[in-house]
Amino acid sequence: MATITQYYPQTVSHPGTTLSEILTEKEMGAKEFAVRTGKPEKTISDVLNGKSSITPEMGILFEQVLKIPSHFWINRQRTYDEYLARIEYQKTIEEGIEWSKTFPYAKMASLGWVEPTTKKEEKVINLFEYFEVSNTKGYYDFYHNQKLLVNFRISLKENENAGAIAAWLRQGEIQADAFTIPEFDKKKLTEILPKLKAIMASQPTDFFSQIQVLCSYAGVKVVHTPCLPKAPIHGSTRWLNDVPLVQLSGRYRRNDIFWFTFFHEIGHILLHGKKYISIENIEYDGENQIYENEADIFSADLLLNKEQENEITNNPILTEKDVVEYAKKFKTHPAIIIGRLQYLKLVPFGLGNNLFNPIDFCS
Repeated sequence: MATITQYYPQTVSHPGTTLSEILTEKEMGAKEFAVRTGKPEKTISDVLNGKSSITPEMGILFEQVLKIPSHFWINRQRTYDEYLARIEYQKTIEEGIEWSKTFPYAKMASLGWVEPTTKKEEKVINLFEYFEVSNTKGYYDFYHNQKLLVNFRISLKENENAGAIAAWLRQGEIQADAFTIPEFDKKKLTEILPKLKAIMASQPTDFFSQIQVLCSYAGVKVVHTPCLPKAPIHGSTRWLNDVPLVQLSGRYRRNDIFWFTFFHEIGHILLHGKKYISIENIEYDGENQIYENEADIFSADLLLNKEQENEITNNPILTEKDVVEYAKKFKTHPAIIIGRLQYLKLVPFGLGNNLFNPIDFCS
């Protein structure tokens, strides 16, 4: 994360002030200086009074008369112009203070996404940098008003937690930018599905790095982004510059939910192409329920298909030992079976909970 240079400029005088001091030292009046430089007296007077700028052409003329390099005058003018621009931009920062309150800044700072600060203006500046916008208009046009549909095809305009959701999604983009992968290959992604399922079934301590490597081979980026307050997202899929990104939160840290979400997102990549953005557990403008149902079916069938589910549910007396054996037989995880049975209300919630494995991203 870059360190921001804060926009609190010290007072910078107009270069005409410096010119006036030099002419005074040389005991040269404005009229004489105008004659010597060949410029109208009004032009020189306006520069001296801070009403006009010193142009590069004037800088060269001043160099010839005063023996002070032209770049000195040009740099003085540029510094002053930048100072005025930053003074004007300070208004933009002040206007963004209310906007900044829509984000869980303290949590973002604790995660290292933005610099910690209690100063309102610094929060605005840091959030501008985080979202790579120069003002609130740029933020709203991108995340709410869909001014660039090729980049962000949904609108968060109607979502009351839009700030937290946008911040979570943006972090996924930042994480994805940190590494490069080969071009997406749909055939390769399909081919590695059994290997991804095998990782799910055994769930080694380094499971996440394993699925990252496998998915990278197929041209898919996978990142873990911790949840933010008011952004209870399970996962998301979208395409960034023709690269599919799967962003996972691991919310609840329960392995059956995590793996269902992961394969749900993979389903979107294989079934729905580049134009659809998926954000699980969040209502947003652009959500396609048919697509979501198709991704659900894809994930459920891969984890435990209907035929396998029927074989299990036809067992009149199902024990935890049976669940473990079925998991081995169907090359899945016992948590997937228990989670499915609880979801179908075929077993009470709580039964078999010891078969769930926690999701730990620190391994």
